[in-house]
Amino acid sequence: MAMIVPPAHARARRSAGRGGPGRTLSCGVSMGKDKGATANRRNCSRVDADDATSRAAAAVAGHTGDEPTARRLVGSDDPSVRATALAALGRMGRLTDDDVRSGLADGSPVVRRRAVALAVDRTAVPLVPLLDDADADVAEQAAWACGERQPPEDGAVAALARLTTDHDDPLVREAAVAALGAIGDPAGLDAILAATRDKPAVRRRAVLALAPFDGPAVDAALQEALGDRDWQVRQAAEDLLG
Repeated sequence: MAMIVPPAHARARRSAGRGGPGRTLSCGVSMGKDKGATANRRNCSRVDADDATSRAAAAVAGHTGDEPTARRLVGSDDPSVRATALAALGRMGRLTDDDVRSGLADGSPVVRRRAVALAVDRTAVPLVPLLDDADADVAEQAAWACGERQPPEDGAVAALARLTTDHDDPLVREAAVAALGAIGDPAGLDAILAATRDKPAVRRRAVLALAPFDGPAVDAALQEALGDRDWQVRQAAEDLLG
């Protein structure tokens, strides 16, 4: 199975909005210009400090094997704390399939993304449903994780093929076509070939995903990629043909 580089989840286009009157701080308090704004900011700073302390405690618990602390913090109100606590349980070898299932069902995409990464080697925990997650970052992470599973989960190839051709987010399509290439199932070939006509980043990944396949359609796609206007697509095709 070809190795897939895990997707980068810190997308600049999805970052929090920049400052300005009326923006909301991380604890959900509006920074308006009313008389209570200063007090609100102080309260928010305290909440942020408490959350940072809890995240640190969860991280330390993972290194020291402090399971009670990690399990307590899995129930935190802060998604980042819950995600860190889940990872801590994984680090100390105390994470269960039920823990992962709970993380995958969490209301926060921050926790679901972490749970997906922790579920890769837990074949009893289904990941295919996460390919349809409403959060594109979660779907992208799930696509990567499905490509890492060996053998692939039932239904993964069909779901990844659908994402490759139909998902609105190009990063999800890119992760999905990479996963199809890693799995190497002939049922995913048509979707990979279609992706060779997508955006440049997706085309590059699609060309690389053709590596496990052969046949006239694959040869034709690689020959076409040799003339692609994106040099990295051309380079990928040259590498496979060379």
